Amino acid sequence: MIVRLLICSLFSVSFLSIKAQENFAAYANIKIEPTDKINFNETEIAVSYEKNLGTKYKIANTLEYSNLKANYELNQFDFYHDQDKFNQIQNKFEFSHEISEKTKWQFSIIPTANFQQNLDVSDLTVLGDLTINQQLNSKLNIVIGAGRTSIFGAPKFTPIAALDYKFNDKTNLRIGFPDSQIKYANNERNEFKITNSFNGNFYHLDISDTSEKAVLSQITTALEYDRNVSKNWFLNFKAGYDFNKKYKLTDSSNHQIYDYNIGNGYVLGIGIKYKQ
Repeated sequence: MIVRLLICSLFSVSFLSIKAQENFAAYANIKIEPTDKINFNETEIAVSYEKNLGTKYKIANTLEYSNLKANYELNQFDFYHDQDKFNQIQNKFEFSHEISEKTKWQFSIIPTANFQQNLDVSDLTVLGDLTINQQLNSKLNIVIGAGRTSIFGAPKFTPIAALDYKFNDKTNLRIGFPDSQIKYANNERNEFKITNSFNGNFYHLDISDTSEKAVLSQITTALEYDRNVSKNWFLNFKAGYDFNKKYKLTDSSNHQIYDYNIGNGYVLGIGIKYKQ
């Protein structure tokens, strides 16, 4: 009980002043990802805020909870009944500094607890990244950096790079790693995006003879549509496909113990967001 209290305190310490912030947002998403062998359903809720500290500094904080369920439809013997529900509590704190009119740097720290049912201090992992943003001209911007991420499943240090190009007031292009997108807004209420992202996650297992973690990763290409339905409310619709999708069990050294060989599959999602 004490361990749970300490972990919850760690996630909420930078979130306590949320009522005093004006730039507040809350959102909820539902996503389904069926494959040939296993169907995944994920529910996510989050609250966030951001605040300018003078003219050159900004902080932002997002507290998020997600629940992933795995449905082993073709498993006749219910062998994986204890590996069908996974939880994540994550807090992302960001700090950015505008060094000059064209240059700024951003730092983030992301404590995350990924677990099945029993939350323990051993489930806590700290991720984060550091990036530099350089504006080359009115249309072109580059981002370089590195971070400790879970885009390949296990926590690893990975590079971050992107080239942003603004065609006009309606169309923007980002080419980079781990995320790329092209965005088009035909008016203030409609926005269309084609996205490509490397993404993954891991979960500590409660009871297992040899396995320590369940690891998931994929490359997702999707078409997204954002609709501003009123002053403060937004809807998001997503349809796409997961490539190179993997679901494995690993030991404490991230060595593979078992591969489910689930194959690729499509992804569908819907979300709602409140922003002020």
